[in-house]
Amino acid sequence: MNHPEEITVQVKKSKLKTLLLITFVFIGSYASIFIIYPSSYWNAYINMPHQNIIIDILANLFFCVTILMLSLFIDRILEKKISWMIHPLRRLLIQIIFQILGALFIIISLAVIYYLLGKPSVTPHANVGLRQALYTMISIILWSLMISALNTGDFLLRNWKNATIKAAEYKVNAAENKQLAAEIELQSLKLQLDPHFVFNNLSVLSELILKDQQLGYDFTENFAKVYRYLLVNSKKQLVQLHEELQFLDAYLFLIKNRIGDGCTFLIDIDKSKLNMSIPPITLQLFIENALKHNRTEEENPLIIHVFSNENDELVISNNLLPRIKKAPSTGIGLKNIISRYALLSDRKVSVEENDQTFTVKVPLI
Repeated sequence: MNHPEEITVQVKKSKLKTLLLITFVFIGSYASIFIIYPSSYWNAYINMPHQNIIIDILANLFFCVTILMLSLFIDRILEKKISWMIHPLRRLLIQIIFQILGALFIIISLAVIYYLLGKPSVTPHANVGLRQALYTMISIILWSLMISALNTGDFLLRNWKNATIKAAEYKVNAAENKQLAAEIELQSLKLQLDPHFVFNNLSVLSELILKDQQLGYDFTENFAKVYRYLLVNSKKQLVQLHEELQFLDAYLFLIKNRIGDGCTFLIDIDKSKLNMSIPPITLQLFIENALKHNRTEEENPLIIHVFSNENDELVISNNLLPRIKKAPSTGIGLKNIISRYALLSDRKVSVEENDQTFTVKVPLI
């Protein structure tokens, strides 16, 4: 949608273009007459009363404006019916025919008016014969065609300019999308190879094996599920929600055994939404973000609520328990999710934050 300022600029440019065309046609019409008519005509013209010369100039100006407006009107009507981009040859032939007919219509109309007014003597008629009249009519038709050609050239030039700009934008977007895909893949690989993630979970695993072998076995199974999911789905654009929730269940099992009761997870997903899709690892990124920026205390646990709503959105919300020492953040994870949705859907990710909660809503596709 164009802004009001852009519309104002476009209107000014259109008015300036019309004014320049009128000036061009007005001067050109006298140049044509000067070539066609003999010197005796111009000698008689100079000797006419001043008011007659003024009337002749105004009449010629009116004629030029009429020719211009009719020519532009024909171009606008034909553009709605026959596009240059789809049928260029047909458009060219029909436009020439209509421009010639339009010019003849104006010539005949003005001739009838001239006759009904009793042939007023505001212009000289010395040595003006049928040949000059015929040449004048041909020159009027040619000027009408020239106006149409200039207007068409301006239209095609603007279309070419817009197409060039759009092509450049597509190239930039393609480069950005390629870079984004590479960043997302790199982020997934980093998660797979994150030494802290591996070390923390292996430390938990070693402790669980000593305390409870069955729990250690379950932890190992879920650890394997998390990595299997990352390896299989990290390069996919979309996965079904039930697959992401299975991954989340395994991931939360690791989290709960690592941080204990310092964090509570509430999962409430409508079963009708389970076959809808979501970019892989989306939920993990948001939960990881919540754990990174908030405290996890048993007395006052961090509560992360994941649920679906009636707008086909997945909502991830957590209460705010800011760390005393804030963790460094680049915001890349959230930006990547937003950018991924920009590629996949017209619907946008919504981020809401107040004094008590931080909430993200992601569309289900």
